[in-house]
Amino acid sequence: MVYARTSTADQEAGLKAQVRDLKAAGCTKIFQEQVSSIGQRSHLERALDYVRGGDTLVVCKVDRLARSTVGLWEIVKRLEAIDDGGAGLRVLNLGGETVDTKSATGKLILTIFAGFAQFEREMMLERQREGIAKAKAENRYLGRRPSARLKADEAVKLFKGGRTVTDIAVALSIGRGSVYRALEGAGLR
Repeated sequence: MVYARTSTADQEAGLKAQVRDLKAAGCTKIFQEQVSSIGQRSHLERALDYVRGGDTLVVCKVDRLARSTVGLWEIVKRLEAIDDGGAGLRVLNLGGETVDTKSATGKLILTIFAGFAQFEREMMLERQREGIAKAKAENRYLGRRPSARLKADEAVKLFKGGRTVTDIAVALSIGRGSVYRALEGAGLR
């Protein structure tokens, strides 16, 4: 039983590659989804509920399963707590090696690599924050473009023309909340 995930629909090739690699490893029951790791991962929950004692949950890479060492170990502990002997976790590619938590060595290696992965992510975020602070200090940081605010006048015009909020949101590729804010800003709602 296996789990594959990518963060967005744009990563379709990555999901297909994971499924291919999991099938090549002999996996037959595959739970897959395209959702951010911080979002609700219903297929992961289904996979964890599906696992029985003696099973092994297989993933291609540890970052497809968890964002942090703590999150990873919560999943490992949940697998180990399954009735009838617990279940294991196998990571097909962890630093180029396959790691299985059913062995003490596998658990040690997983702990070390998960710690390094979390450290690397935190360092990347720290560098990103430093770069943003530097750009702001030099008045070069613009942030994300306020795309919905740029379309506020058009939203008001469409509303005055009799279009519904939902129609406007779809037509302008913005959220309904953005349409409501534009209308409120124009004193229409």
